[in-house]
Amino acid sequence: MAKRGSQSKSPIYRLKITLCDLKPPIWRRIEVPGNCRLDQLNLMIQAAMGWTNSHLHCFLIDQVSYGIRHDDFDLDLENEQKFRLDELVPRERIRFDYTYDFGDNWEHDLVVEKILLPEAGVKYPRCIAGARACPPEDVGGVWGYPEFLKAIRNPKHEEHEAFLEWIGGTFDPEAFDLKRVDAAVKDYKAMQEMM
Repeated sequence: MAKRGSQSKSPIYRLKITLCDLKPPIWRRIEVPGNCRLDQLNLMIQAAMGWTNSHLHCFLIDQVSYGIRHDDFDLDLENEQKFRLDELVPRERIRFDYTYDFGDNWEHDLVVEKILLPEAGVKYPRCIAGARACPPEDVGGVWGYPEFLKAIRNPKHEEHEAFLEWIGGTFDPEAFDLKRVDAAVKDYKAMQEMM
């Protein structure tokens, strides 16, 4: 019987996820069971970054794309539900890509920093570090996000009020709440139930 909280004897992958092409960097460090499927990893990334899983996504690992096929996009994708992380990424220091929202095209760089034994009493997955807030959904990708920030910081900007209303009143790009993000990652399956 596995110890309560450890959930499995699978090696634990420590992944650093960095949102590409933005400075200062927006990143998360998560630890996930190596035997998770890519569709599960997608939900863990969504929870860690703060995305809402309301758009399509894909992984690119060793020149092969994995995701869920959709009639609106003619992409050659392997079914992500059939592949585990440890099968496709068997060693430390391997990098791979994750793209979310094919309109805004948020590209993420993932690196396997370490492969560890699970710690007794620790519930996985978990988020152990990170920096900065995730950009809002549908803000226009790396091209629209700087304009959004410029507008909300400048009360004289013509779109200041509209953006603040759209975002719900406030947005702090430097905010990162580790406890909240960790709780979301631990409850990543809730995102699947919202779909």
